Amino acid sequence: MIATALAVNMASGIVFLAWPAVPGLIAGRVISGTSIGMLTATAAAYLSELRAAARPGQQPGRRAEVEATAANLGGLGLGALLAGLLAQYAGHGPQLPFLVSEALMAGGALALAAAPETVARPRPRPRHHPQRVSVPAAGRPAFLAAVFATVAAVALPGLFTSLAPGFIAGTLGDRSHAPAGLAAVVVFGAAALAQTALSRAATSRQLSIGLTALILGLAVVTIAVWLPSLTLFLLGGALAGAGAGAAFKGSVSAVIAIAPHARRGETLAGLFLAAYFGIAAPVLGLGLATQFVSAQIALLGFAAVLVAVAAMASRLAAGLGHSGPPPGLTESTPGGGMPWPSPQRGMAGPLLARAASHKQGQPNA
Repeated sequence: MIATALAVNMASGIVFLAWPAVPGLIAGRVISGTSIGMLTATAAAYLSELRAAARPGQQPGRRAEVEATAANLGGLGLGALLAGLLAQYAGHGPQLPFLVSEALMAGGALALAAAPETVARPRPRPRHHPQRVSVPAAGRPAFLAAVFATVAAVALPGLFTSLAPGFIAGTLGDRSHAPAGLAAVVVFGAAALAQTALSRAATSRQLSIGLTALILGLAVVTIAVWLPSLTLFLLGGALAGAGAGAAFKGSVSAVIAIAPHARRGETLAGLFLAAYFGIAAPVLGLGLATQFVSAQIALLGFAAVLVAVAAMASRLAAGLGHSGPPPGLTESTPGGGMPWPSPQRGMAGPLLARAASHKQGQPNA
């Protein structure tokens, strides 16, 4: 699965390089997004399983969680910074970052060839079919709180990374690619650090701290755009990013707690759908709004909607007191930086695989 994802990602790089136009950008993003959906959950679970195989006497969950968070969120931030630095100082415009990315992917494929397999393929292979989203009736209040928190948590980084280049280049007049990359590092780095720092906190505490920091950070970002001030913009992004990271991790923990092991993929799929909606819808809305009003006015409207969503999540989360995985779950959720399931029992696969199970009703593979 990981090898296939790497190949698809390299194919997207070829599209970006060979088709430097808006249709090519969209096509490349679709292909790249497919590879990301295949890779993130699989790689996180594989990392946990490799650590468990290498040290059978230790519980891999905590260490694998920190490693997966650093790799995922750190990669999102460092990738943007590397692209900005290369495009600004190394010449060849925006083509060079894609060439470097292709080389890194090829290196990853070579390293993968030396890594052992951790899952035994069943014989005969079981038949699979798509599953619907399923939430236990008793856990629906917690699930609803997690959904609202997730939408708020992922909307903010999406907004910030889409807003930063235009704000820095247009409003501040800085045409350098490097500051835009730095802005992404600030948000995603803060999210990774917050997830690590609060990984042992109770779920309700993660959500409370995360949502509070997210709202405060959003307020600072809004003020920075109106002043305008790059320093405030980056400070607000760091605070909001930390809040988003903590809130999303708390959301995943809450859903893991209410989901029966055999149907965890179905329940998590609902949260992931909310996450992808939260990434896409606000950014599209902001882009459409700026066609009719100024970016400052559009950001005010976005901030008001996001504060309302976060406030609803905070109200619903006030009754949550879960502080860890449910009884019998021995591994923690890996990372929480991006949507992925627990690696329990080799549960490694992309978003589509997470929503599939054995036809006979066995646990998700």
